[in-house]
Amino acid sequence: MKPIGAEFFGTFWLVLGGCGSAVLAAAFPNVGIGLLGVSLAFGLTVLTMAFAIGHISGCHLNPAVSVGLCVGGRFPAAKLVPYILAQVLGAIAAGGVLFFIASGKKGFDLSGGFASNGFGEHSPGGYSLYACLVCEIVMTMMFLIIILGATDKKAPPGFAPIAIGLGLTLIHLISIPVTNTSVNPARSTGVAVFMGSWAVAQLWLFWVAPIAGAILGALVYRVLQTKEN
Repeated sequence: MKPIGAEFFGTFWLVLGGCGSAVLAAAFPNVGIGLLGVSLAFGLTVLTMAFAIGHISGCHLNPAVSVGLCVGGRFPAAKLVPYILAQVLGAIAAGGVLFFIASGKKGFDLSGGFASNGFGEHSPGGYSLYACLVCEIVMTMMFLIIILGATDKKAPPGFAPIAIGLGLTLIHLISIPVTNTSVNPARSTGVAVFMGSWAVAQLWLFWVAPIAGAILGALVYRVLQTKEN
């Protein structure tokens, strides 16, 4: 149960730190951290947790990552369901804490989207469903290639958390304007259940696209490994 608990608290930190920075600090009067700050916050949550719990659970913090690692031969299929449940529950718990904190401010409402992911009229930049679908697939595919490569036995030891954290930062810098960046079904679910309405209706894309992208990333990396050997 220790790895399951580690995944719960690790995903809790990812959603609280990443989405919390978007909801509480991104546009704070005069000193808001903006898109760059939110991107860095998401990367830092993964980097810090990778060092903290990587040796306990592998620090997946993401159902798509767990599926991708399984396809890549790095994670047993028998552990997928418990890991994914822990990740989703941790994300929802973080969403609840964030909602409680945010609602403590006078005038709080959900019109800003509560860091939810969306497409079409709910995309930050107004991007279409198909543009958002492709973006999430490609970004998650690249994230899995980074994870698999950085944690490969042939990679320089000890640097994987840095590469993975910075990789997630870069992904957010690219795709926040498109979908508000998911690449993580648990992260999307954790805030969507509190946002409700359109966020829940569009949640399917942020399960389907990241998982599809993670599978593609795992398959691509396996091909790259074969060629190298």
